[in-house]
Amino acid sequence: MPSPSRSNRAYRNVARVVRTFLFATTRPDWHGAEHLPVEGGFVAAANHMTEVDPLTFAHYLWDNGHVPRVLAKASLFSVPVVGPVLRATGQIPVHRDTAAAGDSLRSAVTALEAGECVAVFPEGTLTRDPDLWPMKARTGAARLALTTRVPLVPVAQWGPQDLLPRYGKLLRPFPRKKVTVVAGPPVDLSDLYDRPQDAATLREATERLMAAITTMLADIRGEEPPAERHDMHRRPAPGGGAHDEGSAA
Repeated sequence: MPSPSRSNRAYRNVARVVRTFLFATTRPDWHGAEHLPVEGGFVAAANHMTEVDPLTFAHYLWDNGHVPRVLAKASLFSVPVVGPVLRATGQIPVHRDTAAAGDSLRSAVTALEAGECVAVFPEGTLTRDPDLWPMKARTGAARLALTTRVPLVPVAQWGPQDLLPRYGKLLRPFPRKKVTVVAGPPVDLSDLYDRPQDAATLREATERLMAAITTMLADIRGEEPPAERHDMHRRPAPGGGAHDEGSAA
């Protein structure tokens, strides 16, 4: 298949290797590509269960004509081999909880305004939910969508955890694993555009996004999600209750 028009040589070379590996180890079951904008920038936001998710997520986007600029942990950019590949393919480092944190947002906004696809895992890390349901997310994806007013496309995937279990070190490539990836209609945030981007607005936009992802994932799994979203920043309080340790934004 032809490479997306926005790809550079390095990205095409990496994609060739990754696609060969994934087609050898997975059976793609993809749906909802009609919800990916044909023109203009957009944010694609997916659930995160295992370290191999970025590859299956990018594979779906690439083969549907988009060159994803993935927001990735800044520490990965200093890892041998991985770091040079991330830089050569134009991925965006996330300097979380540092003075440079705003650089990630500015880089992503620039990419979106240039008409690119920015891929985000809103949870910011692997879900801590014991059954791999989406947990309470950070607000970065919502902030990007509200700042640029580009479409915010929810994406649910299920199956990558069979190829590489959460926190696993060894791949399980055989037999080939079914990997389902589904994109849904863009989340409607139009009523929030003119509101201040305060914590309440960002949390409302983020919850709409995570609700859309969770609903699609429930359809894929044929199961009911938990009534309350797991919050990794909440710990049991004395007396059996719970209280927040801090914001997930």
